[in-house]
Amino acid sequence: MKKVQFLSCIICFFLLLSITNITCAQNKQLKKQYSKMYKVKIKEYKKEGWKLDSSSKTLEVALLEHYKKLKDSNYQEIVGITSNCRSINICRQAAYNNAIITYANFAVSTIKGRIISDANLDASDVEANNEFDKFYAAYERIVRMEIQNGVLESSYNIKRKNGDLNEYQVYFLVNEDKALQARKKAMQRALEETQLAQKYANEISNFINKDIEY
Repeated sequence: MKKVQFLSCIICFFLLLSITNITCAQNKQLKKQYSKMYKVKIKEYKKEGWKLDSSSKTLEVALLEHYKKLKDSNYQEIVGITSNCRSINICRQAAYNNAIITYANFAVSTIKGRIISDANLDASDVEANNEFDKFYAAYERIVRMEIQNGVLESSYNIKRKNGDLNEYQVYFLVNEDKALQARKKAMQRALEETQLAQKYANEISNFINKDIEY
């Protein structure tokens, strides 16, 4: 018995060692890839005349911090882009709105794809399909509202001149833990607004726990 226990401990040790080595290798590879992305981005920004907006940091520091969060935390990147606006304040707001719309579009397209492929819908059921269309619209609208409550975290903003006008990009980090809760709230409210709750609520709710497909 002691021999079996000893062998079991040895096997567990080598399994844990193997897992640790794999994780370290993955982290090194991820760090290497982010380092490449950083170098490419900095070169691109400088070549194209982009400058950091509204920050005491340098563009290099802002970008390093951005990639560190992407590497170390449960974040995804969402970019809002706008161009040809005269006022920087208008540019900022338009880019922020674009980021919200982009995220909501990802969210609704992801859930729609899963429903179509996995929910056993009857394509000939016009009434059900109409309700699903209402559900998708409601879900997207409510996601847009919910993610403004601390889900989108502004990381850095860049700007450049285009003649008398401005071009602007705002980079957000999406906190995926908060985003999941926002999507759950949006899902519940969208189900309540439509007639889907009785027949499909449990099945649809299972899809929401999966990651957004960016």
